Amino acid sequence: LPRAGNPYIGLDVAKAKSLEERNLTKYTQEIDALIAAGPFRPDWDSLHEHKDAEWFRDAKFGIYTHWGPVTVGSSFSPGDAEWYGNQMYKPDHPAFDYHRRTFGDQHSAGYKDIIPRFTGERFNPEQWAVIVKQSGARFAGPVAIHHDNFAMWNSSLTRWNSVAMGPHRDVVGELAAAYRRNGLRFITSFHHGFAWRYYEPSFAYDGANPEYDDLYTQVHAPKAPPSRHFQDRWAAEVYEVLEKYQPDLIYFDFEFYEVITPEYQKRLFAMAYDWAARNHREISVTQKSRAIHEHTGILDFERGRADTITPYPWLTDTATGPWFYVAAEKLRTAEYFIGVLADIVSKNGCMMLDVGPQVDGTFPQPSVDILVKIGRWLGINGEAIYGTRPWTTYGEGPTHNPAGASFSESKDQPYTSRDVRYTTKRNALY
Repeated sequence: LPRAGNPYIGLDVAKAKSLEERNLTKYTQEIDALIAAGPFRPDWDSLHEHKDAEWFRDAKFGIYTHWGPVTVGSSFSPGDAEWYGNQMYKPDHPAFDYHRRTFGDQHSAGYKDIIPRFTGERFNPEQWAVIVKQSGARFAGPVAIHHDNFAMWNSSLTRWNSVAMGPHRDVVGELAAAYRRNGLRFITSFHHGFAWRYYEPSFAYDGANPEYDDLYTQVHAPKAPPSRHFQDRWAAEVYEVLEKYQPDLIYFDFEFYEVITPEYQKRLFAMAYDWAARNHREISVTQKSRAIHEHTGILDFERGRADTITPYPWLTDTATGPWFYVAAEKLRTAEYFIGVLADIVSKNGCMMLDVGPQVDGTFPQPSVDILVKIGRWLGINGEAIYGTRPWTTYGEGPTHNPAGASFSESKDQPYTSRDVRYTTKRNALY
């Protein structure tokens, strides 16, 4: 298996944290210089001038993957899979007792101690790319870093990364190469802005130890505003991924507006847009706030979608089941996702479907079956999906699912043979 070196391998804690700070200073200065050189400034008027990439409007369907140390706990723990690193520290949550029985007392055996169990010994990026290609997706990528603050790339900014620990693989880098070899646009998603709140329950346990504050964040009062240091590192980690792997699209979770301050929101957009301009690349940035979307970026609906045709492109991100792999959870059907995809495309949107790989790095067979079925349908009907635009009406029929917001898909009713959705391309109506 390919292995990559990392500067944190073999360093003691003091030297590792010193290196983190030096590299953070270096990257922060580079970001300052990048933004100063323009052409985009960190203000909404300037950022509004950015044009989102046309490839995104044409692609329509993508795949991304929630995979990381969270998978170790979420596979069998009761609770919302992505919240394992938070719930395992809450005595009134079933995940607390599960963790204590399975891994040990949280005062000593905390989240940091399940990272070595994240092995990924069967992770094969080329195999992932083949499966994704079979699905008919036109763009794909990993969750680069989730709420747990564990970087899935060869990072010089944090010792908590997938090369120095866990599988000892550059997951982001290897997938970037494999997906691009298979003709896919490469995307990365970022969720680490919520680490500031995600780990607050850990401060009563091993998170109180300052030795680990580069993972759990500095101890602070519940829901206190994020420090500048935390936000500088948040932005620097995104910049490092841009520099190393050059994604075509970057995605941000809800913490982009719930935790990160407006100053850093604007700084992030300017950084991404100026990076793309400097490197003669197109880039799109997705996030979930309608208020921010009025200024710039692509609006994303989590497990929901627009309820009418919009004049702008947008994104739905949803999942075959839970975000991370959970052995006992039932998955939705390929037929469900085909209906949703047709509805989304008819309203000027795109769909990004999540699959949760297992701890060893393999796709669960039921998820593979779903992707293959979607791919077969797109093999027949893709002409009516890829590269299309909305017609004067998005559709007709008896089924009108509630939409217009995130988390609306739980109320969906199945489409019937009397439900029709329309798209257009090159003077043809589909």
